[in-house]
Amino acid sequence: MSPTLTVLPATEGDLPLILGFIEDLADYERLRDKCVATEDKLRRTLFGERPQAEVLIARIDGEPAGFALFFHSYSTFLAQHGLYLEDVFVKPWARKSGVGRALMAHVARIAIERDCGRFDWSVLDWNELAIGFYRGLGAVALDDWTTFRLSGDALRSLAAESRERSTS
Repeated sequence: MSPTLTVLPATEGDLPLILGFIEDLADYERLRDKCVATEDKLRRTLFGERPQAEVLIARIDGEPAGFALFFHSYSTFLAQHGLYLEDVFVKPWARKSGVGRALMAHVARIAIERDCGRFDWSVLDWNELAIGFYRGLGAVALDDWTTFRLSGDALRSLAAESRERSTS
């Protein structure tokens, strides 16, 4: 009998599992020192009054095998919303079993059902396995775009400029 693969939306009871997946992903991406997520923060942002993102959990025969976390984005050129995949991770024991493809297909189906114009994500440039997997899905790399980020002190400093302009 072949294993049963399911993909279902996460519930608040899955918080420890979600945090565990995030920590496993941080380890895999060699970014564990940047991971400050907690169950309380996840509870507020995923299951609070105004959820900021959604999570899918993949299981093989009931055993947690992977997760995907995504949220809505917006394209001014399309004048249409899209979905942005923040994270997708499959446990090492479950890789090559269809879990990653099932998670990506499920998010793609949600994008179509919600009339999204696109489904985007980023990948670390050294992660050749993931890049090959994504290309195998039919995804194309946007090599002419560079991602920028403000965080920490730089984010606070720029925000302070706005407060100063608002009070003058």
